[in-house]
Amino acid sequence: MVSGGGPLCIIGLLLSSSLLVASQRFSDCYGRGGTVFCVGPDGNEVPVWTQVALTQTQSPRVFAATTDAPNGDEVQIIPVSETSAPSSDHGGKESQGRENCHFHAGVEHCLGEGESEGSAPPSCGRRDRDYNMPLRIGSLFAILATSAIAVFGPMLWARFFNTSMNGMVFTIIKQFGTGIMVSTAFIHLFTHAQLMFGNPCLGTLKYEATTGSIAMAGIFLSFLVEYAGNRFLLTRKPDCNPHAHCDVEPQPTPTKSPNESDSEQTAPTLANLGHHHHTLARPDDKLSVVVMEAGIIFHSIIIGLTLVVAGDSAYISLFIVIIFHQMFEGLALGARIAQLGSALTPSKVSMATVFALITPIGMAIGLGVIHRFNGNDPSTIVAIGTLDALSAGILSWVALIDMWSHDWLYGDLRDAGIVKTAVGLLALVAGMVLMGLLGKWA
Repeated sequence: MVSGGGPLCIIGLLLSSSLLVASQRFSDCYGRGGTVFCVGPDGNEVPVWTQVALTQTQSPRVFAATTDAPNGDEVQIIPVSETSAPSSDHGGKESQGRENCHFHAGVEHCLGEGESEGSAPPSCGRRDRDYNMPLRIGSLFAILATSAIAVFGPMLWARFFNTSMNGMVFTIIKQFGTGIMVSTAFIHLFTHAQLMFGNPCLGTLKYEATTGSIAMAGIFLSFLVEYAGNRFLLTRKPDCNPHAHCDVEPQPTPTKSPNESDSEQTAPTLANLGHHHHTLARPDDKLSVVVMEAGIIFHSIIIGLTLVVAGDSAYISLFIVIIFHQMFEGLALGARIAQLGSALTPSKVSMATVFALITPIGMAIGLGVIHRFNGNDPSTIVAIGTLDALSAGILSWVALIDMWSHDWLYGDLRDAGIVKTAVGLLALVAGMVLMGLLGKWA
């Protein structure tokens, strides 16, 4: 036994939070006179003698104390941290009531109640979790089916019903898809790229505008591909004047008088949709769809990868969000592919097939690296952030220039009736709002 001020100070520190006494948890310990009192589970104060024997535990800085209670029982006083249940590495919330956990790029970020990003030191190591592999394999096929139905749906509708895509149904689908693309670029990709480059495991960037610079590069590359590609195709095909239909099946030319302008043509079919109000060459339309799909492909493979490596605690909710994400994007892309012509040409089928397969391919890659992937590794952060920012720039160009301004400033919606205009605006806003809402979870 030892006594004196030194041990009392140590015991005071040990008892400042909560402790175990006689196999029961006590709290609110304080010193009064020469005795330490603790409040028991029943709310009553229990005196603890101050004569203690100190023994060092396995931790070099934690001590356990033993003493005698007034009733003669031996009492051991140890810090709560030594008796708490071990934390789980299964990817779930370690404390459901005190932590808020979310995933970015397959990495679980858990913040304590009242904490914010950066308030706690980062943990950049890989966290081991239990993964429900059958669930992930099954969800791969579910996403494959959803993507295929969404992207091929508008194409098959146009093929078998020979519907004018200036009609009300396809106006809704196209404008809804435009809103989806706008929201995907700004809410999902640009924001997530900023989160990646702001990851404390990467350190402080020397150039704060990294995300915006990469996105701007994506915009410029999109413009360059469309402009150079259009000029090249016009050079290769001199007969492709601004009103010719190159690279698609021949279409009957409406009869019109010499003084009639293109804006006075009859309702366009699927093959010449939206081109009766502007003078861009036909090859540019296919190029714009190719550029659009390139931006989708870059981030879709990341979506598949990061979905699979997410922990089980959030997998179901993320999977549901990705299902809607793929459905919305598939409708947007399918509607734009369908406007290239009603015939299911090999190039159109190939573009739709690539979209349907790319996210499941990303998931398959994720299954292969699921036990080695660390989203907090600096090289992984840079790779994902760069692709997200680049995709944001590409889809920004496609959504704002090739889709939004094309339909509303040069297409049939330029002088559409009040009902069709209102419906188009409503569909446009609905696409932005719904895809923006999904940005809360993915």
